[in-house]
Amino acid sequence: MDVLYSRCAGLDVHKKTVAVCLLTPGEAGEPRRRIREFGTATFELRALAEFLRKHRITHAAMESTGVYWKPVFNLLESQCEIILVNARHVRNVPGRKSDVADCQWLASLLRHGLLEASFVPPRHVRELRDLCRMRTSLVRDAVRCGNRLRKVLEDANIKLDSVASNTLELRVTAFVALNFF
Repeated sequence: MDVLYSRCAGLDVHKKTVAVCLLTPGEAGEPRRRIREFGTATFELRALAEFLRKHRITHAAMESTGVYWKPVFNLLESQCEIILVNARHVRNVPGRKSDVADCQWLASLLRHGLLEASFVPPRHVRELRDLCRMRTSLVRDAVRCGNRLRKVLEDANIKLDSVASNTLELRVTAFVALNFF
């Protein structure tokens, strides 16, 4: 099978660790394998980035497992071409599951160009999405608090809704009223 990427890496990302398998040109056309494990703290991910840079890795592949891939992707995307793949598309042989086997399998598939990359928007779009999601969450929380305030006032037989259109604007008045009674 043809080799598409001679200097590549497979990363098996978990909550606390990242198993890495590097494939670099070796003797007689066989790839040379280097396997290491790194933690997921920022300084350890920087050591991973330095490890990849030192071995001149041009492409890396990792599975999209939960949200654990995000810090690794964010740190490495400026250094080399990162391919994020769907875990279902790279299932290994059943019964032989380990971090080392997974990262070797990913590196081998990447080396021969057999991985299909998932769409990951550019960094500025990801950041904007995060901000929009946070804003939506905060608006929902504000509405939830307002509804709770209305219910507490109704339970205390304070009928602010009948005299004010927005009880959240009257929250200070309501607080004073509750303390007064």
